[in-house]
Amino acid sequence: MSRTKNPIDLPPPEPFEAQDLEAQDLEAEDLAAEDLAEDAEDVLIDESDAEESSGVELDLEGEAGAASLKRGLRAIQDHWRHAPMSPGVYRMLGEDGAVLYVGKAKSLRKRVASYTRFAGHTNRIARMIALTASMVFVSTRTEVEALLLESNLIKQLKPRFNVLMRDDKSFPYILLTRDERGARLTKHRGARNLKGDYFGPFANVGAVNRTLNVLQRAFLLRSCENSFYDNRSRPCLLFQIKRCAGPCTGEVSQEQYAELTREARDFLAGKSRAVRERLAGEMNEAAEKLEFERAARLRDRISALAAIQGQQGVNPRGVPEADVFAVHEEAGQFCVEAVFYRACQNWGNRAYFPRADRSLSPGEVLGPFIAQFYAERPPPGLVLLSHAVEEAAWLSEALSQQYGHKVEIHAPQRGEKREMVVDARNNAREALGRRLADNASQMKLLESLGAAFGMEKAPRRVEVYDNSHIMGSSAIGGMIVAGPQGFVKNQYRTFNIKSELTPGDDYAMMREVLSRRFSRLLKEAQEESQAPQPIDPEAFPQAPDLILIDGGRGQFEAVRTVIDELGVTGVTLASIAKGADRNAGRETFFVAGREPFKLAPRDPALYFVQRLRDEAHRFAIGTHRARRKKEFAKNPLDEIAGIGPARKRALLQAFGTAKSVAAAALADLEKTPGFSAATAKLVFDHFHEKG
Repeated sequence: MSRTKNPIDLPPPEPFEAQDLEAQDLEAEDLAAEDLAEDAEDVLIDESDAEESSGVELDLEGEAGAASLKRGLRAIQDHWRHAPMSPGVYRMLGEDGAVLYVGKAKSLRKRVASYTRFAGHTNRIARMIALTASMVFVSTRTEVEALLLESNLIKQLKPRFNVLMRDDKSFPYILLTRDERGARLTKHRGARNLKGDYFGPFANVGAVNRTLNVLQRAFLLRSCENSFYDNRSRPCLLFQIKRCAGPCTGEVSQEQYAELTREARDFLAGKSRAVRERLAGEMNEAAEKLEFERAARLRDRISALAAIQGQQGVNPRGVPEADVFAVHEEAGQFCVEAVFYRACQNWGNRAYFPRADRSLSPGEVLGPFIAQFYAERPPPGLVLLSHAVEEAAWLSEALSQQYGHKVEIHAPQRGEKREMVVDARNNAREALGRRLADNASQMKLLESLGAAFGMEKAPRRVEVYDNSHIMGSSAIGGMIVAGPQGFVKNQYRTFNIKSELTPGDDYAMMREVLSRRFSRLLKEAQEESQAPQPIDPEAFPQAPDLILIDGGRGQFEAVRTVIDELGVTGVTLASIAKGADRNAGRETFFVAGREPFKLAPRDPALYFVQRLRDEAHRFAIGTHRARRKKEFAKNPLDEIAGIGPARKRALLQAFGTAKSVAAAALADLEKTPGFSAATAKLVFDHFHEKG
């Protein structure tokens, strides 16, 4: 990997104290082996991400940058003197105590010694050193334990200099339970606390649903919950449409159902050919015995199994189980494509976009990515990579120990496995190309939006507000956020309207929402000014550049009053009034200092505004409906402080309804099982003191 030397002229290192002589056992060849590429592993952020904790952008070429780097080197030297020689994990901390970086090492002292040099670092590493105020060491018995601990700490602490998986959602699995009632076939996501066999992962829920649909036709296993199963007196509809064998009412014997379960387990475990051959033999045998109905049922099951294998796309013959990871780099961005093969079938793929410094090689991106990917997910026996990684041996040993089966990790060079990797890499290239194109289109839309509203430059953060209510009940204010990468859904917010307002007073609702939003924003800005954080020019801003209000002049003036009273500056405010007959394309826009105006019917900015408004409308209405549904199902007993689910259940069993509980006498409440005199009085007072 090419290295950019730090361009500043540093002062010569100060002489070490006497105790530094203990480090003389660090042989020159050992230090040389601690290559700076190894020091920089997992550091996958842009150079602009590391700024000085004072809140001023760190410039390593100036005197202030040189002083900061010198302070960081001294801090690292002080901790290096006490670093153990054993394997372990180290954390580099900033002045505010925030974790900057988590790394592992075969020898902590040797690794930290490489950071004490005054020259030879890339700009990225130099910035990390300049920000370091202290270090923390954790010794482990083996390098494998260090690798596992490093992955766990990265996921928990989310250091800014380590790679972080942006999409960390759990994958769906197919679960075949082990139950005395009879095995249940269902989809599962989350912790594996149910007894049974888990097959997966699948890339998305759609693939699971399609597979389950076919498996039900092929093996007739139940999918119902145990509570439903235990209360059946006759078969359900799934039995009638030949999607279940009907074990709940004895339509199939336990031995026959156990055989169906075994066939399903064998098929999902990769023995699909054996299952199909066995079913074909039974079908021929039934046909010879003139049992045509049974033969037809077996034919349908074989057809279903053929369909599920046909839908899987590229199915490797010689690789029954593997995960494939391929990385592609373009325009300074990386895409890691993950493809999952189980039972000789392709069970889907998913693209990840880790934020990585462009100077890193694909292998340096894949190594930490794989470690975090399998931190909480069981790996298959084979993991195929598009590029070799230095940590392959460590990862293989660590995952084998953690999950109790052998895990092989390597980058194939020929044969069917190589073809699988090439296919994954092609998908990674296409996914990254689509993402770059989408980002470019989004930036053009933001530029056109800024031009339409008279902004000097394109907005980086756009906030759109809308209200939803029914005659003032269950009133909700919704805020959606958009930026250069589209809708930023983790920034969406809802506001439960708390004020006692006139039903339908949309202006007052909008004033409350914007007042709460910007009062909090100003408070957070004041707190940050007192405890300055490092500046990250690439980070998504927390304050908007443009505010869009769904409404006319009235909503616009209400919001502008709030903005002026709070003293908010640097924000462009606009509102969107629906056109005549509420037709899209005839919207009128209100912006401060301009007469109301319309955009050309084919203006891309108009379509973009409509998309933003519709998303805000969808979000606000969806949240309002969820709240209204919750209010409909609300039980008056839920409002009684100190009364939990068990006591609520006891009250309903004793009196039947919440209305009867409210009308009950204190003496009757005291007779409720599990109620003391004090608890009964608590319930009685709740319903009678209000009057």
